[in-house]
Amino acid sequence: MADPKKPRAAFAPWDRRELPGVFDVEESARRVGTYKWIEMRLFEALGGWVATVPELDVKLRLGTHCYHHAWHAELWHKRLPELREMNPDRLTGPPNENMVAFVAALTEPEAPELTIEKLVGVYRVLIPHKIAAYTYHLNNTSTITDAPTIRSLKFVLQDEFDDWRDGEMMIQSLLENAEDVERAAAHQARLEQLLVAAGGIAGPGTIGDPWAKPLEPEAEVPA
Repeated sequence: MADPKKPRAAFAPWDRRELPGVFDVEESARRVGTYKWIEMRLFEALGGWVATVPELDVKLRLGTHCYHHAWHAELWHKRLPELREMNPDRLTGPPNENMVAFVAALTEPEAPELTIEKLVGVYRVLIPHKIAAYTYHLNNTSTITDAPTIRSLKFVLQDEFDDWRDGEMMIQSLLENAEDVERAAAHQARLEQLLVAAGGIAGPGTIGDPWAKPLEPEAEVPA
C-alpha cells in the first residue's frame, strides 16, 4: 500500500516542466497589451484595403484575414490582467514611437495600384515578425502559471502561419517582372529598417535581451 505521508514531486516522473517563466506578471501584461495593439492596427489596415484593392482574389483573402486579427485582439484583451494597476486600456499601446512610425509606413500605400506594397508589408515583414515574437513568448513563459496565454498563443500562431502562406502566394502571383520584384524588395527593406529600429513588435528584447536598446532609424531605402 502506498504511504500517504511519503513526499511526492509536484509532477509525474515523465513531466519535467518548470514553474517559473522568463516573464514576470508586468512584462507578460506589457507584451500582451502590445500584441493587442498591433492586431487591432492590422485588422483596421486590412479591412480598409478591402475596399481599394482591385484584385478580387486578394480582396476576398484580405477580408478573411482581417477578422483573424480582430479575433486575436479579442483574445489578447481577455488575457490582460484585470488588476487595477494593470488596466487593459492603459496597457494597450505601441512599445515606442519607432513602432508607431513602422505602422504608419505599413499602412501608407493606399492607391489601388499598390497592392504589392500592401501585401509585402503585411506578409513579408509584419507577420513573420509577429510569428517570431509569439514563438519566443510561447517558448519562454510558464506552462503552469500562464497556461491560458500559451493556449492563446497556439491559436494565434496557427492563424499566422496559415495567413503567411496565403499572403506569400498572393505576392508571388503579382510579381510579373523585374520592376515588380524591385518594388517589393525596396518596400520590404524600408519597413524592415523601421521595425529593427523599434526593437521588434514588442520593443527591445522582443525575441531576446530585455535590456537591449532600440537602434536609431537609418536612412530610408528609396521607394
